[in-house]
Amino acid sequence: MCGICGKININNPASPVTEGLIRSMCGVLKHRGPDDSGIYINGAVGLGHSRLSIIDLSPAGRQPMSNEDNTLWLVLNGEIYNFIELRKGLEAKGHKFKSHTDTEVILHLYEEKGVDCLKDLRGMFAFALWDEKRKSLFLARDRVGKKPLCYANVNGSFLFASEMKSILQDPDVKADVDLRMIPYYLTYGYTPSPCTMFKGIKKLQPAHYLLYQKGNIEIKRYWQLDFSKKTVLDEKECAAQVLVHLEEAVKVRLISDVPLGAFLSGGIDSSAVVAMMARNMSKPVKTFSVGFEEASHSELSFARIVAKAFGTDHREYIVKPDAMHILPKLIWHYNEPYADSSALPSFYVAKMTRQDVTVALNGDGGDENFAGYIRYMATRVSEKVPHGISKAMAFAFRNGLNNTMRSNRLFSKIIRFASVASQPTRERYYNWIIIFRDREKEFLYTDSFKKMLQHENPPFSYMNGLFEACAGLEVVDSLLYADINSYLPEDLLVKMDIASMANSLEARSPFLDHKFMEFCASVPSGLKIKRGVLKYILKKSLNGILPDEILRRGKMGFGVPIDNWFRKELKNYCYEILLSDKCVRRGFFRKEYVKKILDDQSQYKSNSGDKIWALLNLELWHRIFIDKENIL
Repeated sequence: MCGICGKININNPASPVTEGLIRSMCGVLKHRGPDDSGIYINGAVGLGHSRLSIIDLSPAGRQPMSNEDNTLWLVLNGEIYNFIELRKGLEAKGHKFKSHTDTEVILHLYEEKGVDCLKDLRGMFAFALWDEKRKSLFLARDRVGKKPLCYANVNGSFLFASEMKSILQDPDVKADVDLRMIPYYLTYGYTPSPCTMFKGIKKLQPAHYLLYQKGNIEIKRYWQLDFSKKTVLDEKECAAQVLVHLEEAVKVRLISDVPLGAFLSGGIDSSAVVAMMARNMSKPVKTFSVGFEEASHSELSFARIVAKAFGTDHREYIVKPDAMHILPKLIWHYNEPYADSSALPSFYVAKMTRQDVTVALNGDGGDENFAGYIRYMATRVSEKVPHGISKAMAFAFRNGLNNTMRSNRLFSKIIRFASVASQPTRERYYNWIIIFRDREKEFLYTDSFKKMLQHENPPFSYMNGLFEACAGLEVVDSLLYADINSYLPEDLLVKMDIASMANSLEARSPFLDHKFMEFCASVPSGLKIKRGVLKYILKKSLNGILPDEILRRGKMGFGVPIDNWFRKELKNYCYEILLSDKCVRRGFFRKEYVKKILDDQSQYKSNSGDKIWALLNLELWHRIFIDKENIL
């Protein structure tokens, strides 16, 4: 796994790309690839690469890598799992290879097929390929969005990188806030692609490629998951095929010239991956888990059950409130505001894992493939709840609970469920997944900020567009489509990429193998949620393989006890940061309403930990990237 970057100045031939700039861009990506670095400079073209050596550790694997006549130059971040198979086919056509890397396969495949080479690649990747003959740059990102890629077109120059901070090394790129994105961030916890929180910097979306030639940019989508075609397999056959496809997806991800292991949460998905690894490895699987002192948020007991069942070499780490001292460093790594608090334990489990291995498999994608979130079932159920009953439920819960009950996460979810149950599917789902509801933002924003936003599209337009794109699908399939194109790549995969790469660790996700996902999309939703059981067909396929305690357990999620932390150990810290003059002077939020959020939290009147975390991340991001304070 690596960091890639570059600049194309083809429209400014009098201003060649400098080696100093490319080295600077590579320098801030060193955590992504500490083993080696390389650059290619040819007048108006500059490419950079920071290498984490995984396959072919020899110097022959160095990047940027060229073809035989040096007319193509490539930098790759990722792994192509079917590269050996592709290489054999290319060699049969007369192509000559100088390394044993997956990187070189892309060069020769491009010579054969051009941009259509993407259709043959199986893996996770973001790459940039400079074609000297065509004077064109070819950027591409993997189908699901496991590897990041951002770009900027500034003053006639084109820049790209694995991370935004690399692009910001160019003095022509200013670190200015795109204020229009703040409402989206406060709604979803991230800035939806292709936008970023920086003006002028964009993210290439998953399953897309970009061609830059003669100053023109062309972007196209090359893959889309299809939920419309369903398998005719019966339940038993379907369960058997789930297992076959999953084991194959795990097996191809075991190729490595360095030690590998697995993240083990104790949930079904990561446990299934460990089970398949144990089947296909001659040595005990190295597993790594993270937990909390608060039993309500810790899954370590379940992880231990799985570790014992498969005889793994197991390690654990406990995250405590004092771990928050790492928050500024985390925000620097995430490049833009990111409101998923599970970034914290993800960072620590990756840090612990990297002490023993360089590659770790994980269970990401299991919920999105098999409908594992409670909201999927709740959406289906709520469509059958009469409008009057749902309104009465909401009223009863809002007015009949004391403060202690209101501060309970379960009751909070019930109130939210009841209050939106009578809405149309799109609005209902939107209101279940967001952080700040639209009504709350009316109180939160200052009058001047509201005025600035008055002609902008509301954040709901993003989610509505996703549902428009899958109109006609059955309700659960439409929710899966929306999450696979939003929450998965914009939140979960960003979290995994940054947490792992911040610690120079490669993370691999068998559940996100595109062939496996295509099979899962063909499985009817009635086999994913059946008789009130989430992920029914996955559990059936693993019956007799995973311990019963794992198959029967409920969904916990990778939650962090921030509600308690913000009431106790971190209470003063939140007040100090969010009510500071510096924060107030930004002019976004009303100080009295922010104080009310903090007061209600500390007095057990609400569970607003997610809101406070979002505001905290936004303010610290401003201090690091915009104010350029040295608080790391």
